[in-house]
Amino acid sequence: MLICGIKNMICSFQIIYKSISICFLSFFFLFFFMLINFFMMIYFIMNNMIILLEWELISFNSMNIVFSILLDWMSLLFMMFVLLISSSVIYYSKSYMSSELNLNRFIILVLLFILSMMLLIISPNIISILLGWDGLGLVSYCLVIYYQNLKSYNAGMLTALSNRIGDVFILMVISWMFNYGSWNYIFYLNFMNNDYEMMMIGFMIIIAAMTKSAQIPFSSWLPAAMAAPTPVSALVHSSTLVTAGVYLLIRFNNMLVDMIFLKFLLLLSGLTMFMAGISANYEFDLKKIIALSTLSQLGLMMSILSMGLFDLAFFHLLTHAMFKALLFMCAGVIIHMMNDNQDIRLMGGISLYIPLTSLCMNISNLALCGIPFLAGFYSKDLILEMLVMSNLNLMVFFLFYISTGLTMFYTIRLLMYLMVNDYNLLSTYNLYDEDYIMLKSMYMLLFMSVMTGSMLSWMIFSYPYMIYLPLNLKLMVLYVSFLGMLFGFLISNMKIYSMNKFFKIYELSLFLCMMWFMPNLSTYGMNYYFLNFSQKMIKNVDMGWSELYSGQGMYNIMKNYSIFSMYMQMNNLKIYLFSFIMWMMFIIMMVLIMNYLNSLSSV
Repeated sequence: MLICGIKNMICSFQIIYKSISICFLSFFFLFFFMLINFFMMIYFIMNNMIILLEWELISFNSMNIVFSILLDWMSLLFMMFVLLISSSVIYYSKSYMSSELNLNRFIILVLLFILSMMLLIISPNIISILLGWDGLGLVSYCLVIYYQNLKSYNAGMLTALSNRIGDVFILMVISWMFNYGSWNYIFYLNFMNNDYEMMMIGFMIIIAAMTKSAQIPFSSWLPAAMAAPTPVSALVHSSTLVTAGVYLLIRFNNMLVDMIFLKFLLLLSGLTMFMAGISANYEFDLKKIIALSTLSQLGLMMSILSMGLFDLAFFHLLTHAMFKALLFMCAGVIIHMMNDNQDIRLMGGISLYIPLTSLCMNISNLALCGIPFLAGFYSKDLILEMLVMSNLNLMVFFLFYISTGLTMFYTIRLLMYLMVNDYNLLSTYNLYDEDYIMLKSMYMLLFMSVMTGSMLSWMIFSYPYMIYLPLNLKLMVLYVSFLGMLFGFLISNMKIYSMNKFFKIYELSLFLCMMWFMPNLSTYGMNYYFLNFSQKMIKNVDMGWSELYSGQGMYNIMKNYSIFSMYMQMNNLKIYLFSFIMWMMFIIMMVLIMNYLNSLSSV
């Protein structure tokens, strides 16, 4: 009877295990931990608490290797957002990736990605940060090459190798911090002003953050990473991989105050924002347009961070994470229903067929533009007003406002191509708005995209920002937004035969649409010369001189020399006589030359 009961229990557990998928279990645990984080974050904010936990792993020569966890309102709030987006994405993947044979492998990779991000968020120690940092890079490589084709492999290698540059700089930071006897960087942030070593550490942290957040000149990997599945794009390009660099700089904010390198970071991030906005207007791939908008917003975060407004950068990071994840998920639904087509020129009028998905996409797009009173408005408008009140030059001012107009430009262009323009779909497309699993996951983020901005503006800032501007500067955002809206409407209605006007500036258009030739510089442009040089080295050195003077070639030379020496030592009378005559001729010739030189000197 006992054996039968155990068998029945095992069978019932197997039935429950088969009925409950790994997606549902992952969603449940992530959502549960998100709720715990939410209540802990509220408690920490109300009581102004910080908890630092340390476990000493090893101690040698006054150097302590400890595993540390820092729990404060910032880490808990960011972790809550990451868990919320991750739970929505995994629930979304249950439908989007349902036809995949290796769904369990995909979910485990996503969970490893989330775990690496958690380790990065809660670590005040540069060693444990490196574990999360490298984990993000390695797992993102596995996720980008998930579809196992040549395009995915090239994109994965570009992503991994670009991020390895940042890993090298993190390793250099670890070696420089040997001088302090500890890798807990939070204890040394206030020594920045008069310490050369901390200045170099700050410089290397900035370079590492630029590689992970895809700032110029490391921008080319971000659009290439769109070869990953859309749920990965929604997770990676909203709240995890690309924001890791921004979050690291926010954690190092005390070190970076009044640092000379921040001026270069401000210029590079402003150029990144401008470049991404222009390139998005030339792009027709739906996912790449959204990726370039992410790149533009990352430039905005890094530039406002380099001005010293770290709380504003964190505020925009959180609001952007919500509506950008929703935007990627809506794009995934559209791509899924259009037989994996991503060209927006073949779309049009989809709001008639998938109205709920179109609603989510329009709200997330408008939040990206900063339309009142969505999530993006509270952070973006405040950032631009603080920019105007700052002591900056005219070029930075123009970069910010032109990039804001370009954001409205490519957003309206995208909406016109998808929702308003003529119906360009093929008859084989199956459009329906009844995938309730995807819709439920999108509705969670839709609610947060509407409410996050106002909630966080009341929660994060302990004091109100004082904005005092003239009316024209206050309305400047509206001016550039309406101008961008007008250009987006006009460009989206332009027919193919109207494009011949651009042929006169074809080279300029090619430069602008190719992200200022950065993908070529990161791949073919750089690799060609090194590969060509390596081929010549192999041909001339490895297969040429090395073959002649090493290995078999050296053996042949030594063998021939030994044979010649042995032949000379065989007591042959002719050889001895010939050698004697040659030496005598040489001696006589030298005597004659010396006599001739003496006669010349005497004269």
